[in-house]
Amino acid sequence: MTAKVMVPDYIFESSWEVCNKVGGIYTVLSTRAKTLQSKMKDHLVFIGPDCWKDKPSPYFYEDKSLLNDWVKQAAAEGLKVRVGRWAIPGNPLVVLVDFEPFYQTRDEIYARLWEGFQVDSLHGYGDYDEASMFSYAAGKVVESYYHFYLDASKKVIYQGHEWMTGLGLLYIQARVPAIATIFTTHATSIGRSIAGNNKPLYEYLRAYNGDQMAAELNMQSKHSIEKQTAKYVDCFTTVSGITARECQELLDKPVDEVLLNGFEDSIVPKGDAFLKKRVSARKRLLDVANALMGETFDNESVIVSTSGRYEFRNKGIDVFLQAMNGLRYAQDCHKKILAVIEVPAWVGEPRQDLIERLKSGRVFNTPLQYPMLTHWLNNIGDDRILAMMNSLGMNNQMDDHVKVMFVPCYLTGDDGVFNMTYYDLIIGNDLCVYPSYYEPWGYTPLEAIAFKVPCLTTDLAGFGIWANEVKGGYSELTDGVKVIHRTDNNYFEVADTIQDTILQFTQYSEEEVTEIRNKAFELSKKALWSKFIRYYNEAYQKALTMSQQRNIIKNNKN
Repeated sequence: MTAKVMVPDYIFESSWEVCNKVGGIYTVLSTRAKTLQSKMKDHLVFIGPDCWKDKPSPYFYEDKSLLNDWVKQAAAEGLKVRVGRWAIPGNPLVVLVDFEPFYQTRDEIYARLWEGFQVDSLHGYGDYDEASMFSYAAGKVVESYYHFYLDASKKVIYQGHEWMTGLGLLYIQARVPAIATIFTTHATSIGRSIAGNNKPLYEYLRAYNGDQMAAELNMQSKHSIEKQTAKYVDCFTTVSGITARECQELLDKPVDEVLLNGFEDSIVPKGDAFLKKRVSARKRLLDVANALMGETFDNESVIVSTSGRYEFRNKGIDVFLQAMNGLRYAQDCHKKILAVIEVPAWVGEPRQDLIERLKSGRVFNTPLQYPMLTHWLNNIGDDRILAMMNSLGMNNQMDDHVKVMFVPCYLTGDDGVFNMTYYDLIIGNDLCVYPSYYEPWGYTPLEAIAFKVPCLTTDLAGFGIWANEVKGGYSELTDGVKVIHRTDNNYFEVADTIQDTILQFTQYSEEEVTEIRNKAFELSKKALWSKFIRYYNEAYQKALTMSQQRNIIKNNKN
């Protein structure tokens, strides 16, 4: 007999990155929202931290006509919330909560967390308190909304992303057991820490003890909340097979479902608009590089970029620089290459000397000081990208046919130099390189191919593994994505492969490049949310079934 398919009536979803663009989870949620919202309407409610308060936010616009009766009730319960719309495709309903009032009772909150779920909060430091108080406040929001509007006749899901939402998930599990809970880890905190501390993660994964490594790396509290949340929720999920292995070994809990990350292509321009955007992006990138370096990059130049969070080893920034340095000495490279690193760092002010050159419209034949840096850094003497470039002698000398431009800010359209968004600039690239060592999924390569930019990634990235599965073997650049085999120890081999692939790309004909760009775009169509949302539906079914069984058992005991 086939089990009855259960569909949620309401979905609450929380993350530190709701209306707060700081990393890849923002992309996961904001691109998936339209697909879910088209079906759920305002029965889909996102919950995020009220980081902006009275300041205007580019991601959120408040609407005081929404849920205003509940907002008054929430205030009476000690919850300060703002309700509105998230400024993304679909414009889903969102609740931003002020979590700061809960700091005064955090010791009590942590004590109950230990008593109920054995979560160790004693070793918390840094952002642990901030994330935990938000998580608790988000759980209180779900509880309050549920009791005000809903009842046990409704099938309700509460999904939280990353360890920062664990406390709230466990709170709901204890206080409102009728709600089914889903926990999604996009990267285990201890796995990321092992990789980020230059320890070999993959060769010794089966030998690592998560608790022991958490103690060694001073990660006990984050690891504890993540491990216990995974243990107690109705459905534990992650975003790729490679991270599922990590969860099994380091959290001692196999995942229930793997939720592959998709993409929403409504943001990709079509037809003539696409061509105009590409021309505009290339012109801006080349104009800035020419003004910065006193160079003469023309439209025949090859623009290669990498981007993502500033995780020097994990994101493969070090390998990218190593490969670009090797290309400087390639005798058969007959095109100029502009290598762009778009990685937010400790950015200071946009460079006024660069801005003045750009405004002048003149052609310059001498570089500015620091001819690789578009914005000043607050730690210019300690930055790892600049330090590695200096150690390799990569100073953008006039006779170098490969030059590097470091863009150390978020590209939100108001950075002072480019004044274009990331998506408006990525379309101008010829090739993107993401040689990640630790990458649970990898949105940057998926974003690249959605804009018809072929890319390189590795088989330590969830996206790279997926691309290989689609190909039925190792995907090559002629397929739109080249997946490079990467291990704990083959750093230089990966750099050489990147170097050779870029060199090969510069020698392709215009027709061959067009074919590769089309193949990249075709591959992106296979990763749309309309294709991948089925994995979420399976997780909802699993969570609702487990919740129902859990409540039946509990009621029978009573």
